[in-house]
Amino acid sequence: QSLVSSSKWLQHYGLKRNKLSLSQILSQIGFQHRKDYVTTLGKPVASRYADGLFPQYRRAQDGSVYNLTAKKELILHFVDCLMGAIELYKQRMEWLTSESRQIFGVIQERCIVIVLDFGTAAPAEFDLCRDALSMVLVEQVTQIARFNLIWAARDLMKWQQKSSPVSELTVKAAVMWLWKLDHMTAVSHTNPAEALLEAMGDEAVSP
Repeated sequence: QSLVSSSKWLQHYGLKRNKLSLSQILSQIGFQHRKDYVTTLGKPVASRYADGLFPQYRRAQDGSVYNLTAKKELILHFVDCLMGAIELYKQRMEWLTSESRQIFGVIQERCIVIVLDFGTAAPAEFDLCRDALSMVLVEQVTQIARFNLIWAARDLMKWQQKSSPVSELTVKAAVMWLWKLDHMTAVSHTNPAEALLEAMGDEAVSP
């Protein structure tokens, strides 16, 4: 799946976009049973047209009643469409909550700089952080345009001086650089503020 926000994803695959919302379906399989206010009588009058002729559906949201006129085949068609939509939503949710996306979310920017601040992480935690970062590099950064890594350690270190074009080779090199970082240096004298300012100074990165 492409790295798009859920709002953009819904613009293409949402129920309303595909005319599968409840109101859209009801308008295609029946008509609303209306109650109108008659001025000459001074009171609301319920139309008795179609009373008892069609099955009726009452919307819980507003209490409106619809007379259902569609044939069974059309209703089954909408059932199939809704089942397909449910499966698509499940796949999207599983994708959003799996692998690097459950930690970093979905990267939507075309150019990013990742600032590494490991704080006082223990060796095992340090390795877990590098595992997660390696995962996001391979799974998501490979789909954008440019990237860089900045390490907020004793002396500020950059993987590259400026953000570099994404390729299989550059991502592999960045992962190798990440795993060469020294744990003792990483957990001492960190300067995340300076690293963030340096990241924002990259002209290719949007603030």
